[in-house]
Amino acid sequence: MRDIICSASNLFAFFLLLIPTLKVYALSGIQPVNLRSEYKVNPVIDIKNPRLSWELISDQNNEVQTSYQIMVASSVKLLEQNKPDIWNSGKVNSNSTNQIAYKGKDLISTEVYYWKVRSWNKSKNEGKWSDISRWEMGLLDKKEWKASWIGYNLDSLNKNTSYHLPPAPYFRKAKDLKKPIKSGRLYITSLGLHEFYINGKRIGKDYFVPGWTDYNKRVYYQVYDITSNLTHGKNAFGAILSYGWYSGYLGYALLVKSPQVRAFYGDTPLLKARLVIEYQDGEKEVIVTDNTWRANDGPLRESDILNGETYNAGMDLGDWNMPQYDVQRWKTVKIYPDKEERMLQVYPGNPVRIYTELKPKSITERPDGKYIVDFGQNFSGVVRLKVKGKAGDSITLRYGEMLHPDGRLMTENLRKARATDRYILKGGAEETWMPTFTYHGFQYAEISGLKYAPHKEVLTGIVFSSATPEAGKLETDNKMVNRLYENIVWTQRSNYFDIPTDCPQRDERLAWTGDAHVYMKSAIYNTDIAAFFTKWLEDVNDSQLANGAYSIYAPMPMKDGKAAIRASDSYSAGWMEAGIICTYELYHAYGDIHTVKKYWNNMKKFIHFLAQKSRGNFLFKERSFEETTPKGGFGDWLSIGNKTSPDLLATMYYGYCANLMAEMAKAVEEKEDQAYYEEKSKKIKKAFSDYYMDETGRLKVNSSIYGDVKGYIEYRPEKGFHGHTQTAYANAIYMNLLTPLQKEAAGKNLKDLINENSGKLATGFLGVKPLLPALSVTGSTDLAYKLLMSEEYPSWGFEVANGATTIWERWNSYTKEKGFENNAGMNSFNHYSFGSVNEWMFENMVGIKSTKPGFREFVVKPEIPTNGINSVKAFYQSINGLIHCSWKKDGDLFILSVNVPVNTKAKVYVPVGTEPNILMNKRLLSEKELKNKLEKNVFVVEVGSGSYTFSSKIK
Repeated sequence: MRDIICSASNLFAFFLLLIPTLKVYALSGIQPVNLRSEYKVNPVIDIKNPRLSWELISDQNNEVQTSYQIMVASSVKLLEQNKPDIWNSGKVNSNSTNQIAYKGKDLISTEVYYWKVRSWNKSKNEGKWSDISRWEMGLLDKKEWKASWIGYNLDSLNKNTSYHLPPAPYFRKAKDLKKPIKSGRLYITSLGLHEFYINGKRIGKDYFVPGWTDYNKRVYYQVYDITSNLTHGKNAFGAILSYGWYSGYLGYALLVKSPQVRAFYGDTPLLKARLVIEYQDGEKEVIVTDNTWRANDGPLRESDILNGETYNAGMDLGDWNMPQYDVQRWKTVKIYPDKEERMLQVYPGNPVRIYTELKPKSITERPDGKYIVDFGQNFSGVVRLKVKGKAGDSITLRYGEMLHPDGRLMTENLRKARATDRYILKGGAEETWMPTFTYHGFQYAEISGLKYAPHKEVLTGIVFSSATPEAGKLETDNKMVNRLYENIVWTQRSNYFDIPTDCPQRDERLAWTGDAHVYMKSAIYNTDIAAFFTKWLEDVNDSQLANGAYSIYAPMPMKDGKAAIRASDSYSAGWMEAGIICTYELYHAYGDIHTVKKYWNNMKKFIHFLAQKSRGNFLFKERSFEETTPKGGFGDWLSIGNKTSPDLLATMYYGYCANLMAEMAKAVEEKEDQAYYEEKSKKIKKAFSDYYMDETGRLKVNSSIYGDVKGYIEYRPEKGFHGHTQTAYANAIYMNLLTPLQKEAAGKNLKDLINENSGKLATGFLGVKPLLPALSVTGSTDLAYKLLMSEEYPSWGFEVANGATTIWERWNSYTKEKGFENNAGMNSFNHYSFGSVNEWMFENMVGIKSTKPGFREFVVKPEIPTNGINSVKAFYQSINGLIHCSWKKDGDLFILSVNVPVNTKAKVYVPVGTEPNILMNKRLLSEKELKNKLEKNVFVVEVGSGSYTFSSKIK
């Protein structure tokens, strides 16, 4: 028994290393920490009733909040004196710590509000007040801007014969600020992309602002504190615009030869800015974009997200953004009309920022005098160049994710995306340049035009990503699994780029709804994506089609009622359900009923669309989606082996969505809707089993109805469509569409299919997410682990064994036998969909799984493999606090350590052997304590907040 105690202590110290550094609070009782408004710390918002949240910490176990009190004031001083002049909630008897809607006085544009909260514990004793937090209001009325949209059309200066890539317009205005300055605020947006400068300094850390939206419906703006950038006297304000998603190239329009390939929202990028300066004597001055601003073209000769940038330093404008600059040769800007219906709103998501910088791993000279730079990691970003040379020397940078066997840069998978940057030197001193309005997906950069061999300081990899805060991390004693997890995280980081893109490298970079919903739950365990998806769900609902279906990607530019990028793009079963699934995942992970209420009618409209399409039959028979392109929709995209019927999948998703709608209806107290969707769910389940299942529980389809399946995706007439597939059984089990007996049969069929396939998976995008969870829940955990740890094709481990540093789009993106598969067609090496295995890794391997929204209640139930992995450690920062869990297997000794946040409960499952001797925090549990808590060689105990270490013999 002494060995058990020592091992438990060592493991606890070992796994504490994984937990992020936390501020240490001296406390007794209970105290709120990590205060947030609308999911953010000290944000600017334009929500009239912002939601407030906090976490709780305590030095006592089993602690809960019984009441809270919030105070909001117009100044820190008033709040410190407990004299809130804006809102005093009083003592509220509630254990809620998030999604608390503000209920004070009407909030006023541009005002800053300060708030704090305290909680009462289980003994009804009040705790200490939190530290003071704040939020700042944006402009609540569009009319308050008083600013014009200004632009400067440079289309006539396009010199590129392959692409339309005109120079970027530069803007400036000088202003004498007549008094000592107290504070300054910049409100800024654009139709396109922008950088803003004050007295030569770039404002803010954000890139690719204001983000991609349906610019006809809404455009976002950012707010910056510019107090330190302003000076008493002459000041200069400058901006550079780029074409971005607004008027640049988008998606695969050029590849598929659409009539329109760029400028889907407008021809000319536009700027709108408002600067508010408050002087120390209290007077305010407002500077806005209007016809007094001047414009010019400059050294940025080409800039496009997909195609890259060309910068001619020889055309440098000098100190164009400094006060004393001469603007005689600059032109007057043009004022452009606004769209009355277009909303101007504060950006609700996480802006794109520089995540980190990477140094080259190696630099290799090519026979043609070019150099290949390997950064050792596939990522989204650009290269910062530091070079020296003669005036007019031209440096060209091309980008690729892989190399050909002969060492050449592989660029075929970029398709029509040029993805090339070019820098023309000014000459003389060392020059530094970084593209700012484009990004690339790459591990390798090819540099040409240098007159000398580059050293490792010449190129630096700049990693861009939406700044979603880290929320979780896991580590095992298996090197391959650890690399797989890192690949998943890097892929998410690469593609959570204002929107959840499919890939960062080729001519696509669209937020496909199918990819997004299958991966979303996995993403939740890695970073805090609440604000990120708050933004994107707005895009999803803005892109909802007139018939009620959600589109296959969002934002989706439209023209004459059809998709503008490709007219045949519309909806697809297995993709369009993201409107409901992603809303549900946001609700379940963060307790977000506000978003459910906001889009409730949109979701009901979608279910109505499905009901009409099923003609009241509560299922979709073969060929139900013949009208889509491709026929039947995308189905289990990029699966291998027998293809699952898309209509069978559509029926399962119909039932799944009805289930989720019933649960959400209950959460938002829509009782009639709840009863309706519960009944609909039952009818769909029955219709599904009656039509698509035989008497033995085997799933079936009438493949002959499809004919030669011509027009369906991945057309293979000799294969047809099937119901008896890994994907079909995995989804039916995961979506809870089966009776207990049906579920047992499905589990056996799933296991048999894998074994018949030499122990290998055969699933695509829609089948891979539920595959391992379905195996686990039907008693085949060891088979799930076998698939996870396999290094044979097809598998995640195969990618790792072949040098992958991100998740591939296709299982066969590369094989040793055939090399690159479908490279010029569709072959991304940075694509998160198959990374949805991360959900199983956290929920089954680590064992953390929420059972009530927001992780107010959760289970810790690790599944222990027979071999291959002997220890796992992880943490997850839930909206209700930090959860961490580790387990270690050492022979027949098993040790499990768990931390449960304040105000939450956990049900912990500890494996035991035939003679259960269990230590809990180094104390041997008595028979009385074990009574009624043993279930099939598992000890089950419910615990409140605190840290626990369990040790047991498992043999």
